[in-house]
Amino acid sequence: MDVEILSRIQFAFTVAFHYIYPPLSIGLGLIMVIIESLYIKTGNKEYESLARFWTKIFALTFGIGVATGIVMEFEFGTNWATYSRYVGDVFGSALAAEGIFAFALESGFLGILLFGWNRVKPWVHLTATIGVFLGSMFSAVWIVVANSWQQTPAGYHIVGEGLNARAEITDFWAMVFNPSSVDRLIHTWQGAFLAGAFLVLSVHAYYLRKGKFVAISKKAFKIALTVATIFSLSQLMSGHSSAEGVAHNQPAKLAALEGHFDASAPADMYVMGWVNKEEQTVSGIKIPGGLSFLLSYDFDTPVTGLNAFPEEDRPSQLNAIFQFYHIMVAIGSFLILLTLYACYLWWRGRLFDKRWLLWIFSFSVLLPQIGNQVGWFAAEMGRQPWVVYGHLRTSDALSQSVRENQVLFSLILFFLVYFILFLLFIYLLNKKIKHGPYDSSRDNDRPLQEEITEFITGG
Repeated sequence: MDVEILSRIQFAFTVAFHYIYPPLSIGLGLIMVIIESLYIKTGNKEYESLARFWTKIFALTFGIGVATGIVMEFEFGTNWATYSRYVGDVFGSALAAEGIFAFALESGFLGILLFGWNRVKPWVHLTATIGVFLGSMFSAVWIVVANSWQQTPAGYHIVGEGLNARAEITDFWAMVFNPSSVDRLIHTWQGAFLAGAFLVLSVHAYYLRKGKFVAISKKAFKIALTVATIFSLSQLMSGHSSAEGVAHNQPAKLAALEGHFDASAPADMYVMGWVNKEEQTVSGIKIPGGLSFLLSYDFDTPVTGLNAFPEEDRPSQLNAIFQFYHIMVAIGSFLILLTLYACYLWWRGRLFDKRWLLWIFSFSVLLPQIGNQVGWFAAEMGRQPWVVYGHLRTSDALSQSVRENQVLFSLILFFLVYFILFLLFIYLLNKKIKHGPYDSSRDNDRPLQEEITEFITGG
């Protein structure tokens, strides 16, 4: 494989692994704010136990998320030097804003959140929890703004030529509110809330199946189910809004998502299918004219297809993009049905009577994670062959001095290190879940580094 493919694989792997954790941190942050607010309002000690329990798991996801996120910044310089030069002014502004508005807020309150129990008043601790939660959301804002600028550039002009060309901001707020940033940010937030809510649902469904911590788990399950239902439904609306934006700003990407080849013709919407790029056909289950109706409420409205663009300007991995997009849609639809059915049983007073449903919820934690990952794969692969849409091609964004063997060696090294980190995460997460929401004083005060040492030594 050439250096471009290897560099893309390496960056995709490191980003995908990193993105396991920030959505969990954002989603758990919302759950923690709700639970701790209920504790202050009611004085019920069970809510306090839940808040302490999920704060520990939040700390675990937050810590590994920070550690794995640092690597990507180095990759910009090592593998993508031309890209870094081109977008440096834009990304520099966004990442500086992240440091000011997000990291400062998180770091200012994180110590109180983790170590302030029994040391500050409950309302002060709640304030710290809200601060850390808002900080994690603001962090997502600036990352999504920077990525959205690559999809729909705005508020800039180009200075220089050739390898020395770079984008320079002319209007900061036009850059921030570029045509796709708001839709993509809302959709990203909602996916994060679902990731956190379904982790809570999964853990407490496990407890209910085992007959452990039943009373406290029923409370946590209902809170998480409420969050999951609201955001699974709202994600349907934000997804529709995002699709309309893609149709307007990136028609080649939309055509790739649905396998639509005709330059200008009514477009079908597929429930599932398989794209044959050479024959320019899609076989599968479809709604004739469904994409046209989704965009214009008319089954006969022409939609721009892939043949309207030169072949070198189209995404190349059409079937992969198609499959990733439809997996995301299928998962989102299933989560809506699952949460609505659970809410119906709750209304009927039979929420915890269906053991098979608790089994589904126990493993449902995987679904938002898969949905988030494949959604990003579809979005980023659909932007190709551009790294900055319409301006800078991915093949031109590479570092000129990096060689294939260097990228391959670092990719293997990253894989080994991240595999160890993932094992560590699963070990610590499993240990905390098995221990449960009720802390003994020993485990409550035990430093995290002792648990990590125990994992490494096998003690």
